[in-house]
Amino acid sequence: MMSVIAEHYETLFHRHHKNPILTAADWPYPAHSVFNPGATLLQDGTTLLLCRVEDRRGHSHFCAARSKNGMDGWVIDPKPTMLPNPEQYPEELWGIEDPRITYVAELQKYVIAYTAFGKSGPSVVLSMTEDFHSFERYGVVMQPDDKDAALLPRRVNGNFALIHRPMYETGSHIWISFSPDIRNWGNHKLMLAARRGAWWDANKIGLSPPLIETPKGWLMIYHGVRNTAGGCLYRLGLALFELEQPDVCISRGDSWIFGPEAEYERIGDVGNVAFPCGLTIGPDRDTISMYYGAADSSIGLVTGSISALLRWLDANGRQCSAALDQNPDSKKSTLSY
Repeated sequence: MMSVIAEHYETLFHRHHKNPILTAADWPYPAHSVFNPGATLLQDGTTLLLCRVEDRRGHSHFCAARSKNGMDGWVIDPKPTMLPNPEQYPEELWGIEDPRITYVAELQKYVIAYTAFGKSGPSVVLSMTEDFHSFERYGVVMQPDDKDAALLPRRVNGNFALIHRPMYETGSHIWISFSPDIRNWGNHKLMLAARRGAWWDANKIGLSPPLIETPKGWLMIYHGVRNTAGGCLYRLGLALFELEQPDVCISRGDSWIFGPEAEYERIGDVGNVAFPCGLTIGPDRDTISMYYGAADSSIGLVTGSISALLRWLDANGRQCSAALDQNPDSKKSTLSY
């Protein structure tokens, strides 16, 4: 019966047949696990993954893996690419995690937003690089507890924009903040709220890869966390935002579109997790290669299509606002699709 039901759902992301594409066994130095990579295309077309590598202490650092086709033939840096620096940046005492990479043409640099884990909790920090060999740290830009951050690739109304996920007792929602110089942030706005109740994305959501700019708006792939009797379950959904007012949501899908189903996604250090931090877009400007952490243990690859994701939202999305997001079952949220 389950297989019959599944046939009615459109498959928007297709797993690579050699998944997981990278594991700790591939690493040139001792590593417990590799997962949650940021991704970008270098100027020569090479795919670079900035992988989160966890050692046996439980502390994480970053290591770059490069591939000409983004699928195999990975060349991994022989030693860590970016290590925590707790002497100068105490917020990195217990490691650095979950990088998201944005190339900013105005700066001609890659901006890496990542989570620093220290005594005060997780905080959002930024770093810049031109070559993924040397890095300019900007330090903490969003105070604890905050994570799941990425920069937009261009200014909006004269300001840079950073998406992030502060955590409160009342729930964890996606926010956006603005800055004239990337160092000083303000004008904080709620961007997308976690729903309530039994929804797949109730109470806790967060950004997955950096947003994709499309003619219809900023396309967001986000993760939702459902607490079950067997533990947390991480799955992905879609939302679309105004290009020049990215805090304004145009459409949000009710259903999740991708989740842990394969054995390597369901069994690992943290089971039932599919957690992407990076993607690249092909020469056709439509094909997506999305890289994700599987069960906090390895790295998987799925491919999809921007146009297919937008068509799915056209058919399955609803209007959204902070009030409707949190109370989608109320009479006020009965909107046409």
